Amino acid sequence: MTETKKRTGMASLAAAGDDGDFSVIEAIGGPRGVVESMLPGVVFVVLFVATSNLNLTIAVSAALAVVQVLVRLIQRQSAMGALSGLFAVGICLIWAWKSHEARNYYMFGFLTNAAYMVLLSVSLIARVPGLGLMVEFIRSLPTEHFRAWFRDWMDDKALKRAYMIVTALWVGVFGLRLAVQVPLYLTDHVVLLGTARLLMGIPFWALAIWVSYLIIATPLHRHKDAARAAEQETEASEPVGGQIAE
Repeated sequence: MTETKKRTGMASLAAAGDDGDFSVIEAIGGPRGVVESMLPGVVFVVLFVATSNLNLTIAVSAALAVVQVLVRLIQRQSAMGALSGLFAVGICLIWAWKSHEARNYYMFGFLTNAAYMVLLSVSLIARVPGLGLMVEFIRSLPTEHFRAWFRDWMDDKALKRAYMIVTALWVGVFGLRLAVQVPLYLTDHVVLLGTARLLMGIPFWALAIWVSYLIIATPLHRHKDAARAAEQETEASEPVGGQIAE
């Protein structure tokens, strides 16, 4: 029996309203994905506190990230998540190594959070919710008839309102991370910064995904039902068997 592939991240929101239960754990990558995401950060903080040796901490953290990818490859499992994690961890480690400051391990995270916050804020000002764009792109890639695709969900007032609320929610998540963590960075509290980064990482992501699902599920389900009903009505009105009406 073929196992249904679980959707993660924003793709899990694109499936909101479909038949089947929503799983927060699966949406954030499953237990293994959670461990693989958090482990390099945990090791970095713990090892740096224990040894105060930045080079050793960087070397061990880098080796761990590589091992995670290799294990995935050996087990012939999808390594895309681990590879993207390796890329992100690599940038963080290189930044800390080149600057000789452990706190700069977290600089890349500040930049990405700030970029997401600004982009989503601009989308709210423009009244085109960024989360709506992402979810709808995942649901149905507009390879043609872009205007019809865009108007299809933007003209659904309930769905657009839900997307606006969820976009504002994520702006708040990114903004709160920066508000808490940047002062710790500026005052060089590496341990507190690392702890805050871990607590506001996967746990915040899971909470935001879950709340987003609760907000989107009902209007998206109604939108999908309306689209299916319209499609069935169109098919029923077409001539059967290619016959031409006299």
